[in-house]
Amino acid sequence: MIREATIADLPAIIEIYNTSIPGRMATADLEPVTVASRMEWFLAHNPELRPLWVSTAEDKIEAWLSFRSFYGRAAYRHTAEISIYVSPDSLRQKLGDRLLSKAIETAPQLDLKTLVAFIFAHNQPSLNLFKKHDFQQWGYLPQIAELNGIDRDLVILGRQLSINP
Repeated sequence: MIREATIADLPAIIEIYNTSIPGRMATADLEPVTVASRMEWFLAHNPELRPLWVSTAEDKIEAWLSFRSFYGRAAYRHTAEISIYVSPDSLRQKLGDRLLSKAIETAPQLDLKTLVAFIFAHNQPSLNLFKKHDFQQWGYLPQIAELNGIDRDLVILGRQLSINP
């Protein structure tokens, strides 16, 4: 089931996020984050504009998706960045696929015309997921991040949506 995240979900959201850090595939954070450090981020989400969803099974959070305003300026109000994180125990269950499908379907109701994603070039599973959903490569930033002493590239993916489907 996919539902709006609540404040009670934040520890599980942070736990899933922190499990992605050691793999150096999905985030540029190098150290675990805390619930307290992500409280402002959580509170910035708004179900009508920039939701934060969790995917659950038997009341356990397995994955989450967030919409984040792009660049924080008014002219970009119809654009949002999408982030998806899946618990290691729930990989290969198509949770990211379901979350991304729902995001694309819901985006016009959120007054969004464009979705973007920033994905490391070596994160082939995530690149494949977004490309499956018709995201195209809009940018490539070579050697922009250093992860474990290795310079990594960042791919910018985007998809234009119809505001009136």
